[in-house]
Amino acid sequence: MTQKTSDETHFGFSSIDLGEKQAKVDEVFHSVATRYDLMNDLMSGGLHRVWKDIFARKVSPSRNGAFRALDVAGGTGDIAFRIARGGGAATRVTVLDINADMLRVGRERAGERRLDGKLDFVQANAESLPFEADAFDAYTIAFGIRNVPRVERALAEAFRVLKRGGRFLCLEFSRVDVPLMDRIYKAYSFGAIPTIGRLVTGDEASYRYLIESIERFPAPERFRGMIADAGFSRASFERLTGGVVAIHSGWKL
Repeated sequence: MTQKTSDETHFGFSSIDLGEKQAKVDEVFHSVATRYDLMNDLMSGGLHRVWKDIFARKVSPSRNGAFRALDVAGGTGDIAFRIARGGGAATRVTVLDINADMLRVGRERAGERRLDGKLDFVQANAESLPFEADAFDAYTIAFGIRNVPRVERALAEAFRVLKRGGRFLCLEFSRVDVPLMDRIYKAYSFGAIPTIGRLVTGDEASYRYLIESIERFPAPERFRGMIADAGFSRASFERLTGGVVAIHSGWKL
């Protein structure tokens, strides 16, 4: 493998110029937006719904007072809907995504669920959030941070926009730590998921990238260190389903 320069990053297993990654990621999600949630069901056997339920409950929005949550890379609304339903009348969730197609799907779904009055949809970059400091009680990002070109910048922005006492929560694919299961999972990921993507969406390459991006994402112990380096206290992670995914947490204290 060739040595990556400081101006390069990875896109799946390929090395590309850092400035090219965001556009390439946008192309992937433009391609899969309308079938994104269906593919999540097919790829995980519906488990993604369980993971998201567990994740969203950790936000614990107030049932009585005002509560502001920011869900980053949350275009289709899955996490935001759960937070909005879990909180009281004064709970407000801002859904932020860089991809307009994903946000369009989210707005449509919010209207169908009559939740659009509790949600705002903002198109912006996780590395440069268009919000004042100390604005949110919770920051969530599910299956999105591994697609950010500069993860450290996204973490720094998360810390900046959270209030003191606010919580950072990240749900992301991780490293299976169960013997034999790890080999089965890898064989399924690289063998079946791109094929399912081709059959359902007509796009095998995008799902091959998504699987490769999981492999390239830091191990949970390393990512916990990155969260702590961004200034968060009590950085931790919890593995689910044998390590297929992990919930990462940190507090702005």
